[in-house]
Amino acid sequence: MQTLAGPARSPVVPPAAREKRRLPAGVRSWLPWLFITPNLLGLIAFTLGPMLAGLGIAFTKWNVLSGLGGIEWVGLDNFADLFADPKFWKALGRTVFFAGLGVPLSIAFGLLLALALNRPLAGRAALRVVFFVPSMVNTVAIGMVWLLVLNPSAGLLNQALRFLGLSEPPTWLVSEDWALPALVLVQVWAGMGYQAVIYLAALQELPQDLHEAAMIDGAGAWRRFRTVTWPSLMPTTTFLGITSFISTSQGFGLIAFLTGGGPGDSTTVLAYYMYQSGFQAYKFGYAAAIGVVTFAAVLLLTLLMWRFQKGRGLYT
Repeated sequence: MQTLAGPARSPVVPPAAREKRRLPAGVRSWLPWLFITPNLLGLIAFTLGPMLAGLGIAFTKWNVLSGLGGIEWVGLDNFADLFADPKFWKALGRTVFFAGLGVPLSIAFGLLLALALNRPLAGRAALRVVFFVPSMVNTVAIGMVWLLVLNPSAGLLNQALRFLGLSEPPTWLVSEDWALPALVLVQVWAGMGYQAVIYLAALQELPQDLHEAAMIDGAGAWRRFRTVTWPSLMPTTTFLGITSFISTSQGFGLIAFLTGGGPGDSTTVLAYYMYQSGFQAYKFGYAAAIGVVTFAAVLLLTLLMWRFQKGRGLYT
């Protein structure tokens, strides 16, 4: 019932009564697991399970067409054949070139882009979206764009080079010498927007009092960047370096769409060589051994990068 004094208020529940409404301790202990169970099941089914299966297959000889009954245990034979395979070592060298050049360039251009977008600019929000879009676009769409840009005769890049006076520009994706550098170019273009967004978020969290103190001491822009900004960004750089090396070393989509591992085998990196061994030659044990070696190499590189950055950041 409503009185002239106003609407009736709900009675105040004393703390003791509120305490009685809480779930029993046993329920509270397993309830969080209930919420994360779907994610755990997906992790086991689609990540942990395939990883363990791949590790086991690496010690077998298996032509998948023969079914599960055709699995033959061969121990370390696949790894011995792998380390004696010149194609493996060439693919490893191309992977090192592809990731070792593409990742640092992508991070460097992403940092420069983030520093530019962190300044007051007209249309800054729109520019941030424009530069981030390539990281969200499908690999096939990216490949279609760069097929047009890198066309040897009518591509925009070669037309620009001819306009600048270069009479015989590179043939890019159809050249054994230029196909892999061209893929590095595409990888840098596709990835630097993501790097820039992560760096931009880190830049906006930097303590401004350190910059102000450095300016009072007479430090210029370069010195402030070298002594304040860059050390503060070291954890972010380590994160981007590790995740980018992992994704780039597993890069398959762009290579499969743009070059198919060619011309010849000039763009056959480890990920594509693993695909050729497993799904073209049906040597699944050998392909799994390539995957295990790649995983071990990336894990070692990750640990080295993590060790290198310890103590070098502003807050570590």
